[in-house]
Amino acid sequence: MALIEIENLSVTFTAQGRQVRAVENVSLSVEARESYGLVGESGSGKSTILRAICGLAPVSGGTIRIGGAPVQRDKAFSRRVQMVFQDPYASLHPRHTLDRTLSEPLAIHGIGDADARVVQALRDVGLPTSFRFRYPHQLSGGQRQRVAIARALMLEPEILLLDEPTSALDASVQAEVLNLLARLRAERGLTFLMVSHDLAVIDHMCDRVLVMQHGRAVEELARDDLAGARMKTDYARSLFAASADRMLTSS
Repeated sequence: MALIEIENLSVTFTAQGRQVRAVENVSLSVEARESYGLVGESGSGKSTILRAICGLAPVSGGTIRIGGAPVQRDKAFSRRVQMVFQDPYASLHPRHTLDRTLSEPLAIHGIGDADARVVQALRDVGLPTSFRFRYPHQLSGGQRQRVAIARALMLEPEILLLDEPTSALDASVQAEVLNLLARLRAERGLTFLMVSHDLAVIDHMCDRVLVMQHGRAVEELARDDLAGARMKTDYARSLFAASADRMLTSS
């Protein structure tokens, strides 16, 4: 049984008096400790899937199961599933110190030993413990994203939902954060469901990938198929070609 099972998921928004189907009948499954990628252009629905899992987008059809049970977004869900957003500055409270940001989930869930846990969390993501009483504006973008990752891990979840976690960062910092995520996944046995528009990131991080277009699933690829450019659909091939061109241009 897969850890994450999504079956015929649809998400519909109402915008300017009309219905917009952001996701339409998408199915996927993610095994425990697997890293699974969602890739596609802006507006393809990939981030909406993560938001639907967390209850941040309106599910209009289909089912989402975690560990075989329908999702119930309660405290137990928060202990099991956490999300890291694209923009680390927007996702951290500007007037809260890192200490408060990291200790708050512990207080909500009645978990003690906050001081030691906060110090260890900073160490786990490669930040000095002297940063503990700094504010987000005193950190670089990469440091802020490390804090966001640390906060997501405070409750020791099984699953991380990663929504373009490096796209707001400089290229050199992107690699550092991706390597950090890969290390944490290996050390903690985490399961990743990761969104990116960049196939190079997905190729580096994910065991399998689902290509999406206009809210629909187009093609699922194993890492070897992605690395060998063995796509079956024209759209997936065009995404791969565009990603390869960007890599050549930036090199």
